[in-house]
Amino acid sequence: MSTATAIPGNTANTFLTHLFGTGLSDDRYVVEKFKALVNGDIRRCPDEPPAKGGGRRRTGFPTVTLKAVREMRPARTEIIVCTGLRTRGGVQIWGDIACGLFHDRRQRG
Repeated sequence: MSTATAIPGNTANTFLTHLFGTGLSDDRYVVEKFKALVNGDIRRCPDEPPAKGGGRRRTGFPTVTLKAVREMRPARTEIIVCTGLRTRGGVQIWGDIACGLFHDRRQRG
């Protein structure tokens, strides 16, 4: 058996979806991205530089539509948190490795 077939998820885009609050009942969402590290820590991904200008004002998190949220797929070590602007409900999308590291760390205490 090769390594590619021994590790589940190499050929499929597997992830865990967790709805919170009122779920996906808003029209626009604020998107935050996190990265799960091997030691179990979760860190915020560095913000992308602003598209234009070089002003002093720091840009906020990107805002996307409901359709874009439904199409989001995380990388294997990525966690995406989408929070509604109006209702404050939303969704967390965990990549398969990020979810496994989280559960492993919780079991150790």
